[in-house]
Amino acid sequence: MTGLGFTIGPALIVAALLTLTPLIAAAVFPGVTAWAQRLPLPVRLLLPILLCVPYVLVAREFGTLHWEWLLLYALLPVAIAVLLWRALRTDRAQRGDWRDFLILGILGLAVDLRWFESAWPPHLAVFNKMLLLDAGIYGFIVVRQLDGVGFDLRLRLRDILTGLREFAWYAPVAVALGLGMGFLHLHAVWPRPVGLVAGFLFTFSFIAIPEELFFRGWMQNLLERRLGRIPALLVTAVLFGLSHFNKRAAHFNWRYVALAALAGIAYGRAWRRDRRVGASAITHACVDTIWSQWLR
Repeated sequence: MTGLGFTIGPALIVAALLTLTPLIAAAVFPGVTAWAQRLPLPVRLLLPILLCVPYVLVAREFGTLHWEWLLLYALLPVAIAVLLWRALRTDRAQRGDWRDFLILGILGLAVDLRWFESAWPPHLAVFNKMLLLDAGIYGFIVVRQLDGVGFDLRLRLRDILTGLREFAWYAPVAVALGLGMGFLHLHAVWPRPVGLVAGFLFTFSFIAIPEELFFRGWMQNLLERRLGRIPALLVTAVLFGLSHFNKRAAHFNWRYVALAALAGIAYGRAWRRDRRVGASAITHACVDTIWSQWLR
């Protein structure tokens, strides 16, 4: 299959399936998480070394295999697991350990500043983002056993209604501000329904879910235990806004930061109602889909 600038062969398909497996298992099959938590400790801490396999498959397929990147994708997930195991041992009340925030900082900066994307062939850097997410999922959910994350994508009607409710108040405010700041621009042509549905599904799966799990399920969740509900909501929203400083601009994109921070409040409210990542991911996917299809 072509049209993307590269051929999608069996190795790439297997790598993609392996990369998605930890996310799907944790979000849809809680029994898998429980099984992994019962493994002997040495096995449990070393198991995430397998996250290097997708890198090997892709790199061999494209002739870009480098040992330093292989070591990174093999050892970083194990290091995260070990650090979060130590956090589990020293912070059983789950108030938030310094190791939790260190790992959030490393994962967040690695994705936002694209530290490791040069390891991947053109157009395939999404593997980096998803593998780092997998390392976080394994560390925080399997090893750390962090509660209150809400990473259950077996969506309920209440999740959908909560997500749409937060979208309903955010959208008119953001559109008015965005048009006034010159950040948003109405398209002359209305998008096709098929494009809207496809855009929503892609955004929900590969943008909204990873970002909502990171910012709401992990960051806001941990900050609430230290700061309280409202300060945690606001701090997480500001950090979420700042993570967009280098998007669609060569300089500090303050307009994007401001609107993303405001969106972070809507996403955080959606998540904290029932502590469900699926609810905030629906709000997030609606916002990004409407923006990309009508207002970018």
